Amino acid sequence: MADFQEKLEKYAELAVKVGVNIQKGQTLVVNAAINNAEFIRLVVKKAYEAEANNVIVNWTDDIVTRLKYDMAPDEAFHEYPQWRAKEMEELAENGAAFMSVVSSGPDLLKGVDPNRIANFQKTAGKAMQKFRQYIQSDKISWTVIAAPSEDWAKKVFPDVPPEERVKKLWDAIFKATRADLEDPIQAWKDHDRSLDEKVDYLNKRRFKKLHYKAPGTDLTIELPNGHLWVGAGSINEKGNEFMANMPTEEVFTVPYKYGVDGIVSNTKPLSYGGNIIDGFTLTFEKGRIVDVKAEEGEDILKGLVDTDEGSQYLGEIALVPFNSPISQSNILFYNTLFDENASNHIAIGSAYAFCLEGGKNMSQDELEKNGLNTSITHVDFMIGSERMDIDGILESGESEPVFRNGDWAF
Repeated sequence: MADFQEKLEKYAELAVKVGVNIQKGQTLVVNAAINNAEFIRLVVKKAYEAEANNVIVNWTDDIVTRLKYDMAPDEAFHEYPQWRAKEMEELAENGAAFMSVVSSGPDLLKGVDPNRIANFQKTAGKAMQKFRQYIQSDKISWTVIAAPSEDWAKKVFPDVPPEERVKKLWDAIFKATRADLEDPIQAWKDHDRSLDEKVDYLNKRRFKKLHYKAPGTDLTIELPNGHLWVGAGSINEKGNEFMANMPTEEVFTVPYKYGVDGIVSNTKPLSYGGNIIDGFTLTFEKGRIVDVKAEEGEDILKGLVDTDEGSQYLGEIALVPFNSPISQSNILFYNTLFDENASNHIAIGSAYAFCLEGGKNMSQDELEKNGLNTSITHVDFMIGSERMDIDGILESGESEPVFRNGDWAF
């Protein structure tokens, strides 16, 4: 038990010191579920030990959330408290750091009317648009980590005795985030450096397009002029480093909004809006999604694509080798934070401004003029496998291998 407590302490410390990298006198905002209260108290303690000025915890409860979707009137899903959006904006403008601790079961909203889910996602997205822009231009430090819930653990480990599931999921999270190592903070610094080597190579090559080929996928993605590949770590506008996702195994950039053509199939289930979406294909023409098919959750997926104009285009492309640690664990997490780090993935919706030269200081109009997509949503889905090849196409038309059989080709 001491061993578990030690890992929990290391994980909390990682989240505070590497994830948001809290600075002396800074405010930390934590969004978390009440079932993880014990862990969140540990995060709060670590933040104050690191000389945070104030730690604000916003609690949620999955049971209360489900009750709302089952029992509230339809108009409740067209409302979002403006004071909450303004509070987040004000905290961001005053230099706060933000930590989200995800733990909901993937089937939380299974059976709920898809229109209710789509309406709330759209309403919340519009209300939080300004705050999202702060995040997507790296003005503030933010991180997303995870902690287990019983429902999530049951989905991941259905064959494990119920009393052991949460502990098993904790162990998987510790391993994926390197919290089980002797010096996790140093391990993350080393990991950051190794991803930077791939970033440097891709930024030197300046590919004009990427061509993806795999069973069910034949997709060409054009890259905008001045695109930047980015690795694990980020830097906020004050020059402080932070780690936006823990775990992370990806290097990523932005697509040219109108330069995506072909068909792509998912390779892992997508957990979105409290539902599982699987067995789906998207068809693109000149960047736009023109056809949506799914074996499971098709209405939810169509609702996502119809969120706004920008949700019909891509905002991110990310490369993750099939031999990444999370992929090799053979655990399907049913959680994008983990599953996207086991697979090449792309994202519907808004683009990250920091993936364009000078993008951090551009207005939304300027970003659009440079070919970046804007949207009130951003949802990653997994497309990689051990059978995926990717070619980089240079301005000259010459192509060279980037991925072969799901792994780096350089």
